[in-house]
Formats: sequence, C-alpha cells, structure tokens
Amino acid sequence: MSFKIDRQSVGELNLLGKFRQGSVYFLFNKVKTRIGEKLMDEMFVHPLNDAAAINRRVAIFKFFEEKGLAFPFEADQVALMREYIDNTGGKSQWAVTMDVHLQKLLAGLTKDGRFKNTLLQLQATIVTLKKCFGLLELLKLENGPLQDRVDALISIMSQKDIRKILDSDIYKSMSTSTVSEYDFLLRNRHNEAMKDVLQFIAETDIYIAVSNVSRERSFCYATAVEKEKNLFQARSLRHPCISKAVGNDIQMKEGSNVIFLTGANMAGKSTWMKSIGIGMYMAHIGFPVAASEMVFSVREGIFSSINVADNIAMGYSHFYAEVVRVKDAALAAATGEHLLLMFDELFKGTNVKDAFDGTLAVTEGFSEYNNCLFIVSTHIIEVGEALKNLSNVQFRFMPTVLEGNVPKYTYTLQEGITEDRQGMMIIENEGIIALINKM
Repeated sequence: MSFKIDRQSVGELNLLGKFRQGSVYFLFNKVKTRIGEKLMDEMFVHPLNDAAAINRRVAIFKFFEEKGLAFPFEADQVALMREYIDNTGGKSQWAVTMDVHLQKLLAGLTKDGRFKNTLLQLQATIVTLKKCFGLLELLKLENGPLQDRVDALISIMSQKDIRKILDSDIYKSMSTSTVSEYDFLLRNRHNEAMKDVLQFIAETDIYIAVSNVSRERSFCYATAVEKEKNLFQARSLRHPCISKAVGNDIQMKEGSNVIFLTGANMAGKSTWMKSIGIGMYMAHIGFPVAASEMVFSVREGIFSSINVADNIAMGYSHFYAEVVRVKDAALAAATGEHLLLMFDELFKGTNVKDAFDGTLAVTEGFSEYNNCLFIVSTHIIEVGEALKNLSNVQFRFMPTVLEGNVPKYTYTLQEGITEDRQGMMIIENEGIIALINKM
C-alpha cells in the first residue's frame, strides 16, 4: 500500500516545486545530473511506508554524510553515456559492425555526424565507467551499507570484455572495428548492466547531494519503528527552509496522541504545524530532518488543513470548504489507517459560537482514533477547558511576550493553554482606530 498525501497537503507543506525557492524540494535539489534529478523526483513523490526500508535508506545517507565523498562524475559525460546506452536496438555483432562502418563511410563522403557522435558518446561512457569503477573500489574498502550493491557492480565490471573496455586509452585513436566491438558490448550484450551502472550513479548523486545539505544545516536522520507503536518524538524539530528557525520538542504516543495548540496570531502555530508535517514526510523518504533527534512510527498518510481557501468554481464558501476538508479527513481516519492529521484554526470562516462547537466536536471525535496522531490549533482557547477531561489530549501554546505595548514572539512551545489576547492591542498599535476616527 502506498503512502497517502493529497495535493492540498503537499501544497500547504510546500514540499514540491523544483524551481520554487522556499520549497523543501528546492532545498535538497543539489544533484549534478539529470538522472539524479529524475530519481529525486521519484523519491519525493513516493514515500516509503516500511520501517525496515526507511532505515536502510537512512543508513546509506548517514554513511555518505560521514565519509564526505565528492561526486566524481562529470554531468555532461553522464548525460552522453545515458543517451548512448538508451539508444539501443538489441542488434547482433554483425549488424552493429555494419552500422558503424556505414557511419564512418558516410562521415567521409557527406560529413554525416553520426560516427563522430557515436565516438563522443563511447568515449564519455568509458570515462564514466572508469570513474565508477574507482568509486566502487573505494566503497568496497569502506564496507558500508551498500556493500552487496557494490560487490554486484564490481562483478559486472570485472568481466573480461568489460575489463578490456575499462583498460582502453580513450586518448588514442580507435579503429572502426574497435568502436563497433565496444558498441556491441555496451549497448547490446551488457546493456542492462550499463543501465544498472547509470542507476547507481543517479543514486550516488542523490546520496552525496542530500547528505551534504544535512551536514551543512545540522539536520538529523529519523529512526522508523512499526506503525503499531503509534509513536512520534523529536527534539528541536524546526522548519527546514527557514533560516535560524526555532526548534521545539514533540512527544506523541499511545494514550497521548492529540495536541491542542493555542497562541496568538503570528505566534508561530502554523509554522510549527508545517514543521511537523514536513519532518514526518521527509522521514518517510528517508531524507534528513530538521531536528536534533527523531523517532517515529510509520504512517500510512498525512492529511493537513492549514490554508483552506474558498472554491469559487465549486461554489464553496470558505467555511463550507473547511467542512468538506474535515469530512475528507474523517473518512480517511475511519478506514483504520495510521495517519498524521493536522488542522490549523478550525472553522475560522464562521461565527465564534459555531466555531467553538465545531472545534470541540471535531477534536473530541478525532481523539477517539487512537491509531492516528492528531494536532489541532485554534484561537478559541475556551475549547481547551472543555477538553481537559480527555486523558489523551496534550495542551501546548506559543507564547506572546509584551515589551511595553509591543508583542514579541519567542516561537518556543510551552505546556498549557495560552491566555494571550493581543488582537485589539495590535489593531491599536497600527493606529487603525485613530485613522478611522479622523475620517
């Protein structure tokens, strides 16, 4: 079963966006090659939902971060090799020889560029294979988590005909017969093996690029445990894309799986919830997390409602869009799946009385899904008092500190329910009332 996250949650957490500064993808996308970027795309949209598989990938990233290896390949040479290896038709040795000789003949008669292009791609492939073999030998000495993969690739490259190609000098002129021999071996007989080498290069590109980001930003790698434990704990968890972001601790477990979060506007509630969602999502990819430590039970999906907008095309008001969103979350939770559910400022599109009743009812209802982790934030602090009879609800708030009449925000999570009510003070500080009275 695949990990479930819908488009709205992806957008609210700003996970994707290859060229959008501020997105999580943009933060990690430091790969050198197109094949590395393609594999990065696949990893980002297909989170893992098996604890053992997640921890295996984490072990590889940790290994590359510890070793600090440089990416040994040239992006343009890798691109030429990929183009060369992908362009194959399963031909016989005789057919390949005839094709190469024809290309050479046409190159002399009509200035046809195919032979020159074949030679260029072949040379780039040989150079890339040499560098790959050198990297594999280095990794073999380290005896890391990729040992089985390394041994399998070394075995491929140690075959007599591949060894012959690796030992060749690309700076010396190659005869047409040598070009056709190598062409047949690389693009036909050993084509699948060469594709496996390219896959390894793409993986290495990601391992090095992502682990470099982790090292530079002092991220950590989360440890995955089975979903049945329903555990999520982290120290100094923060937003990965915010410079000098404040980290906070979180601990959720069986019997304490609901967080009721309060705080004034701008106190940091939404950013904290996004930090949680991003951390959980990245942990399922096996990527580093912006925290000093994290352990989590595997989730089967993430469902957020942070920036719900009205839907003019559907005829939905803001409030009705919120109601639909909560209904979708309830249907997801009712399946019995282990989910992370997050709701920021429930029912802010309606009056205070209905928002109070709705927030209370929804929080009480979701608190009964013990297999889910549920976080809800609200301005309506009175709801918290009505929830104190529920033993599995944690109360946390983001404080506001007044310096004179100016509110300051620490972004540091505290236990309890806020008593901050600075909305009117902010309005007065901005001179709005005075401005209106002058009109």
